[in-house]
Order: sequence, then C-alpha cells, then structure tokens
Amino acid sequence: MVKAITETNLRSAYAGESQAHMRYAIFSERAKKEGYPNVAGLFKAISHAEKVHASNHYKNIVTKGDALTVSAAIFGTRNVSEDLQAAIDGENFEVNEMYPAYIAVAQRQEERAAEISFKWALEAEKIHAGLFQKAKQSVDQGKDADLGSIQICNVCGYTTEGEAPEKCPICGAPKEKFRTF
Repeated sequence: MVKAITETNLRSAYAGESQAHMRYAIFSERAKKEGYPNVAGLFKAISHAEKVHASNHYKNIVTKGDALTVSAAIFGTRNVSEDLQAAIDGENFEVNEMYPAYIAVAQRQEERAAEISFKWALEAEKIHAGLFQKAKQSVDQGKDADLGSIQICNVCGYTTEGEAPEKCPICGAPKEKFRTF
C-alpha cells in the first residue's frame, strides 16, 4: 500500500501530466495551422512524453475508486508564442517546485517506485523546458523552430533531439524503446 501523501502526489502528477498531454496536442494543431510545422512536431513529441509520465504515475496508484485530483492547468492562450510560454512556465513549475517536493515526500515515506516515476519525469521536464524556449525564440522572430527529429523514450519520457542514444540516460532503456517524431 502506497502511503497516503505519496499516493495523493501520484494522482496529482497523473492529472497534471494527462492535462499537459492533451494541451500539447491542442497546441500542436494550432502551430501546424499557423505555419510552424517544426513547432507542431515538437508539441506532438512532448505530448507523447507527457503521456508516458502520466502512465508511469498511474501504474503506481493502488487505491481503488474515485479521488479528487489537484493539478495546475493553463488556459487562455491564443497563439503559438503564448502556447510556448505557457509550456515553458508549466515545465519550469514541475522542475522547480512540483517534482522536487514530490520526490522529497516519496523519499521520506520510502516509496521507491513513486520516487523513480517522479525523478524520471523531472529529468525529462528539464529538457522539455529548454526545447520549448528554443522554439519560442524562433517563433518570436517570425520563424519556425530549427529542430531535428525528436526522440522520446517510451519507458521514462526522456526527450532528445537528433538520434536516439544506444541507452536511455535516465532509465537505461535500449534504443529500440525510443519513438521518433
């Protein structure tokens, strides 16, 4: 049985990552319509990474039944630059506040599986924030982002530009576990 506070954090992280997955899918469609195909591809790839994070958190939730979830949500963006800024803000919140707190609680409660799930997400979110920042700089100059293919580890959500590594630096999964966007 997962301790109550860690389980609450898992549910909140699941809710937040699920929302990010959908939000980035919506942002991808807008970027494509506005003429930013590379930004659209970036949002699509990171949407998949957020789905991986949500799935990992979900696997660690053991309590059955309904539960109230609390997560930050971003609404009201109207263009690709605003979408990118919202994404940067959301990723930075997870990196600087949410996941460090969740990891500390999981460590204190000796919930190793939850701790790993949170750590995997944290490391990927750092990369996401940087990729979104790079894309925003281009969009704010009226250009599409100059990005290569994006690789997502289907085990932990690690994200990298270019070729997939032989072994995931976060979870150790082999190259075959990566999905190319």
